Amino acid sequence: MKKLKNVLNEHKEEYIKYLSELVSIDTQDLGHGIDGGREEKGQEYLIKLLEKMGADKIEKDALEEETIKKCLQLYNEGNLGHNYDHRYNVYATFAGKGGKSIMFNGHMDTMPPGDLSKWITKPHCPDIRDNRMYGLGTADMKGGLMASVLAIKLLKDAGIELPGDVIITSVCDEEGGGNGSIQAVMRGLKADGVVNCEPTDDTLILAHMGWVFFKVDFEGKACHSGAKAEGVSAIEKAIKVIQGLNEMEHRWLLTIRHRLLPPPSLNIGVIEGGTAGSTVPGECSFSTCVHYVPTLMNQDMVVKEFTEVVERISRSDAWMEAHPPKISIYQTGHGFEMEEDHPLVDTFKEAYSEALSRNVKVEGSHFGCDSRLWRNIAGCPTIQYGPGEGAQCHTVDEWLKLDSYLEAILVYAKLILSWGEKK
Repeated sequence: MKKLKNVLNEHKEEYIKYLSELVSIDTQDLGHGIDGGREEKGQEYLIKLLEKMGADKIEKDALEEETIKKCLQLYNEGNLGHNYDHRYNVYATFAGKGGKSIMFNGHMDTMPPGDLSKWITKPHCPDIRDNRMYGLGTADMKGGLMASVLAIKLLKDAGIELPGDVIITSVCDEEGGGNGSIQAVMRGLKADGVVNCEPTDDTLILAHMGWVFFKVDFEGKACHSGAKAEGVSAIEKAIKVIQGLNEMEHRWLLTIRHRLLPPPSLNIGVIEGGTAGSTVPGECSFSTCVHYVPTLMNQDMVVKEFTEVVERISRSDAWMEAHPPKISIYQTGHGFEMEEDHPLVDTFKEAYSEALSRNVKVEGSHFGCDSRLWRNIAGCPTIQYGPGEGAQCHTVDEWLKLDSYLEAILVYAKLILSWGEKK
């Protein structure tokens, strides 16, 4: 470890520069992927770096609707109708000496920056202040993606051979629900161990929530508010259903406990309806995200219970019984859970401890990510660890502690060595 630490210290300004250059490239997802994405220039930059590092194989894989559709049919994972113009994944392999293989998974896309007037510095002009790098995507998750690439470079700079193959997957459209990693999984990419490099607040994540986005549309009967009795308020009907769904959430809160995760939750995030205070609203809709815990719950269970609540309340209301609300689902993702007694988990804990001289905490995450795809569909042992704090995801003036970034490079490098040498 001493040699790796010395080489890291010698090259840290170079390694920080690589991250800064990647953050300066606009790779945002547009409309959660439905309107496309700008990942191409970021992927081009990464390819040049991987070539410079001597990758044995680099592949560009253009995203395509048919692959996502197939995954949705087979595994109930996939988000249709996205624009894939100029959007492709990058897979790179660095050949080892025949030991266990390890894959690092990260996404190139970021969320849009939002209100630019609220940023202290421009989102794509990375700025280092107080040992933090500010810029869009620093934490979510160019820091983790670049740290995984530079862990290989650190070993090469130290003159250390790779014991097993190391695979980098840089995917698109993660912010649109994970279609990039879905395509990678459907292409058959696998490894003896997978590390998802999302920010984890200096913890090891072994579980994350699943999610279902619902939209419910209500029909009413519009009229002048002075003659309210002649109309039917679609907003009032929606409120009745929301109250029932809140009761469902409360029941989950009391009865469902997971060892690493918070209780399941339901958030009414958008309500739209009505045209004026003087008009009884003839239409209303609300959109909600349900987060559920893996193992104890699944997507089918959530959809069934949600639908049953809406239908039960509708049957108790004469208007809604005749004009039932319409339920649609516009994004989903399964939960993720990895057993803690797996050799990959043990190896990571040892590598982390040797690299940083402290023990890693094991936790779950209420944020969903691509870990689920590598564990649930590819069937690979999968863990989640990366530099940065979850609170910095999707925020104005996003930042990443440089110490966290450099530590991740060191931990990844040690993990590559320790895992590759396992029998």
